[in-house]
Amino acid sequence: MSGRLLAKVPGAWILLACIGLLALNLRGPFVAVAPVVDIMQADLGFSPVVLGLLTSIPVLCFSLSAPLASMAARRLGAEFAVTLTILGVFAGVVVRSAGGPALVVAGTVLIGLAITVGNIAVPLIIRRDFSPLRQGTAMGVYTAALNIGSFLTSVVTAPLAELAGWRTALAAVGILAVAAIAFWTAAVGVRSAFVPTNVEVAGGQERPAVKGSGWITAGLTAGFAGQAFSYYAVTAWLPSYLNDELGMSASAAGAGSSIFQILAIVGGLGVPFAAKYSSTTAVAVTLGVLWTAVPAGLLLAPGLWWLWSVCGGIAQGGGITLIFIAIIKLARDQASAGRMSAIVQGVGYCFAAVAPPLVGFVHDTSDSWTPALLVVLASVLTFFLSTTLAVRLVPKGR
Repeated sequence: MSGRLLAKVPGAWILLACIGLLALNLRGPFVAVAPVVDIMQADLGFSPVVLGLLTSIPVLCFSLSAPLASMAARRLGAEFAVTLTILGVFAGVVVRSAGGPALVVAGTVLIGLAITVGNIAVPLIIRRDFSPLRQGTAMGVYTAALNIGSFLTSVVTAPLAELAGWRTALAAVGILAVAAIAFWTAAVGVRSAFVPTNVEVAGGQERPAVKGSGWITAGLTAGFAGQAFSYYAVTAWLPSYLNDELGMSASAAGAGSSIFQILAIVGGLGVPFAAKYSSTTAVAVTLGVLWTAVPAGLLLAPGLWWLWSVCGGIAQGGGITLIFIAIIKLARDQASAGRMSAIVQGVGYCFAAVAPPLVGFVHDTSDSWTPALLVVLASVLTFFLSTTLAVRLVPKGR
């Protein structure tokens, strides 16, 4: 990276700060819809189906456009790909807040496409620009910042909407994009940020091909699918479960479910640290046990919901971190890392998109939370088994 300000500050620290600031923009913009969805429905006359699309469209974009995003990140240059992400998020936020129903949907699609590019570009940058010993830490900071962005946006949006309206509240998310593009441009230089390189991303550590890489990719894909399905299902339905089964008020249930979100920071930062002192297999088993505790605990001891939320929060933050660490450490080169990431995310987010409606359908059909939690248990066990088998070849401390 060139053209940095603050020349006395180590380059890795500046890059890490940039990645953290970028990550704040990669979940918050579409999480912001949930707290104001009722206000938007009253103002715009959206049907329940369209309201559901506002949160599922970005996830579908993560899945369907992952191959295109991978190609853009590799052929236009990682720096330019990050710029596309930030500017795309900002443009989508502005469009979504500017008009009627058509613009809301169009802006949501734009946000989803932009974030998809960032989802692919960040692991490539981490693999290229950080030493093997620091790649796990960088990925942990990235994952933690994703969840910090989601948490802060969820907390701030509703009160801001009460003061200034839902359009202003959703537009305010763009402040993070403005900060990110300013810091990114200062860090990498105007030319690197705004001019495509027109070559495939180079650099990074070249490693020997891993035996059975196809099976590893399949395992990581299945593991990520189980992780993503479980995360989006619990995120969507945990407040309703707490309300139905424990009689908690809507506000109390929402606040309680935030434990599941904010504890992801512990998992995201804790996994790289744990991986330095134990095998990735042991880390995967630990995360699998914590994930399993969520549906199993809610089925057997619902009164301890706060404990299961803590376990799930750590597991969901650590799970995605572990899978991306495996991708950047096991891929032979940048091109294979990009392809592997696109496959894992493309398939995984496809399952994530169907999680909320499927779990909701199972609950409504059975009129019970038990079958719905059994579906989540199946997805958690998929993560547990597949991830544990896939990460065995990632050596400790590599």
